[in-house]
Amino acid sequence: MKALVVALILLVQLPIHKAVPAAPVAPLGCDDPESEAAAQAAVNYINGHSHHGYKFTLNRIKNIRVIPQGPNSYIIFLEVDLLETTCHVLSPTPLENCTVRSFTEHAVEGDCDIKLQKLDGKLTVIATKCHSHADSSEDVAQLCPDCPLLASLNNTEVTTAVTAALSAHNSKTADAYLQLLEIGRAKIQYGPAHIVYVEFAVAATNCSAEAAKDNVEACQLLPDDQSNFGFCTATMVIRPKEDLKVDCQLYGHQVPTPDTPFLSRVFQPTTPGLVPGVAQGFTNHNLRLSHNNPVASESMSSEVSASMLSAKPVAKRAVAQLDKVPHPVGFVSPPLCPGKVRHFKI
Repeated sequence: MKALVVALILLVQLPIHKAVPAAPVAPLGCDDPESEAAAQAAVNYINGHSHHGYKFTLNRIKNIRVIPQGPNSYIIFLEVDLLETTCHVLSPTPLENCTVRSFTEHAVEGDCDIKLQKLDGKLTVIATKCHSHADSSEDVAQLCPDCPLLASLNNTEVTTAVTAALSAHNSKTADAYLQLLEIGRAKIQYGPAHIVYVEFAVAATNCSAEAAKDNVEACQLLPDDQSNFGFCTATMVIRPKEDLKVDCQLYGHQVPTPDTPFLSRVFQPTTPGLVPGVAQGFTNHNLRLSHNNPVASESMSSEVSASMLSAKPVAKRAVAQLDKVPHPVGFVSPPLCPGKVRHFKI
């Protein structure tokens, strides 16, 4: 009995070890290398899954939130500003070689919310939600009163210029007959000269331009294993003297990547003079991309079922906890976000 009492006394006197809370994640600034790596992965994913218009490039990281998920696993929420480039989404030109449209060219900005997972150092995009808009005509006119402004993609003068330009090209080429895929961009200048500027995506068919003169209805897009897309720019002068200049370049056959759909299934040819429904009444193809990664794991996909934005309050609480981390006397925390503007601000 005495031995039992002694054992109980010793047991009571044993120190109680409390669970040590996990250390907060070090805050990431919007211009930190880790943030930029996540943003670039997101931009590449967005461009790879965009079906219309042009490639976008990173302009600014507006916000980043990092939430620990487990050992060597984090969920990252990004808010980024993008700018439209001159490269169509069909173009094989690497993004780093694509030119950002200048402010006076009537720039288009994209806004995106992205959710990623970083697991054992590897970044995976889970979901994206984007939209885009052109800069206001007033802003462009203030800086450049004579610069042509974006016109509606189904504007009568625009569709007339595209029809005439494509017809002019097909009438002069000895190569394949080209069909219109979509009008990418259009601008109209009303003074001192009346000029229409258009850009449009095309695809080669199984007919030569000469054969198409006899039976154009029989011309079909080339099959996936031979597909050949291209891009045309044209300038139509209406006054003082009518003139038309057109330049079309084919990209050559592109082998699709495993996670990219065959482009010929995404783009459907359009009767010359008509605009795909996605563009009706708009001056630019809206980057209205809302995409969940189909190759994400079940655990990651389940987190996407709710809106990405619903996690923001949780992320804010996590960031707020970082402010409680003690700093040396005199320490001044640098502004973490938003990050630097890489090109120009709209």
